[in-house]
Amino acid sequence: MKDVIIACDFSSREDLFEFLKSFEGHDPYLKIGIELFYAEGPKMVKELKEKGFKIFLDLKLHDIPNTVKKAMVNLGKLGVDITNVHASGGIVMMKAAKEGLLEGAKLAGYEAPLLIAVTQLTSTDQAMLERELCIHEQMSDVVYKYAENAKLAGLDGVVCSPFEASAVEDLGLISVTPGIRLVGDDDGDQKRVTTPKTAKLLGSSFIVVGRSITQARDPLAAYLECKAQFI
Repeated sequence: MKDVIIACDFSSREDLFEFLKSFEGHDPYLKIGIELFYAEGPKMVKELKEKGFKIFLDLKLHDIPNTVKKAMVNLGKLGVDITNVHASGGIVMMKAAKEGLLEGAKLAGYEAPLLIAVTQLTSTDQAMLERELCIHEQMSDVVYKYAENAKLAGLDGVVCSPFEASAVEDLGLISVTPGIRLVGDDDGDQKRVTTPKTAKLLGSSFIVVGRSITQARDPLAAYLECKAQFI
């Protein structure tokens, strides 16, 4: 189970579909995040699914268990392939999310989506972990503990950096790893980044690539280069 997921960080449906014109004849896996989802809503997700795209709906739910469960019922009805919660919401919340997601998918006649948990954002480094979040453990240990909690909750995997992917794999979980750049591209606001080739060597299950593809002169060529390095 390996694939390249394009982070579609666009502000509107029009911008997204203009971008996707470059991919005629291809059906890339798409990540729809909060910016685009809040702008366009569930209707756009259904439209993308009808066109044959696989969707990682990256909303990172984090609330009390009952609220998350009810929200996940609605997300399950959209037919998404992957969605996520914050692992910091705890085991009970993650279990409720899984129950709601499966319930929604079943009601709508879809196969069970993958549910994954965000361990630590790739914009978080060790200094931020300690100074701002008051977590005085090593990043790798924090990620591993959150991954253990996700497994106990019955989730399928976690979002982590490629540097933690091997430990996640040892738990029997999939790893969805953002912070991927082609050589020479700017790291932006992410701290723990690497290339598709290195992510493959580190054991990532899925890689999420944004600006290296979406801002490339030739997005399709950049996408195919990522696939060639990773799969």
